[in-house]
Amino acid sequence: MPRFITRRTVVVLSALVLVALLGLWGASRFNVNPAHAPGEVIDQFEGVPVYFNGAINHVDGRSVAPDGYNIGLRWQCVEFVKRYYYERHQHRMPEARGHAKAFFDAAVADGALNTARNLVQHRNGGAVAPAVGDIVVFAPWLFNPYGHVAIVSRVDADAVEIVQQNPGPFGTSRERLPLALADGRTHLGTERVLGWLRLPAPSSKP
Repeated sequence: MPRFITRRTVVVLSALVLVALLGLWGASRFNVNPAHAPGEVIDQFEGVPVYFNGAINHVDGRSVAPDGYNIGLRWQCVEFVKRYYYERHQHRMPEARGHAKAFFDAAVADGALNTARNLVQHRNGGAVAPAVGDIVVFAPWLFNPYGHVAIVSRVDADAVEIVQQNPGPFGTSRERLPLALADGRTHLGTERVLGWLRLPAPSSKP
C-alpha cells in the first residue's frame, strides 16, 4: 500500500462506498420522495394518465384490461406505454409480457415489423426520425438492468420530448433528448437509446 494512503483513508472510502450502495438499494425499493405517493397521477398524455411509482423497483399489483389483456406491473414504465397504446389505439401486443429492454429486438431489420409487439421498429442512427406517439426503447445500464421505455410527446428540430412513467422518485415525467439529423441519419439522445417503435401504416385497400 502506498505510504500516502493510510489505513484510515481506506476505511473511510470503503464506508462511503457502502453508504452510497445502501442508499441506491433503498431508493430503488422505498419511496424517498415525500412530495408524491405511489399511484398518484402526476401527468397525462393524450388523456392517458401517468402515475408516480416512487422507488424504481416498486410494484403495486398488475394492470389488466377488461378483456383480460395484460397491461403490466403498476406503475412501471412498461405499464404506461402499453396502457397508452391500448387506450389510444386499441393495440394489443402479441407478446404481452417482458421487461422494457425486450421491446427492442436486435434481430429485426431497421424498418421491419417487430412481430412480438406488432409494431414497426426503427434503429437509432437509421434513416427514419421519431414521431409523436412512438415508443422509445432504452438499453439497460448499471443501475437499471431492465431497460426503459417512454412515449414521444413532442418532436422539435433539435430535440425530442418524451413522457415516461417510473423515472425514479425524483425523476420527471417529461424529458428532452437531443436530436441530430446528419447525412440522412437520425441520432437521438445517447447510445442508450436503442430505437423506437410505431404502429404500422394503415394498409391501402381499394
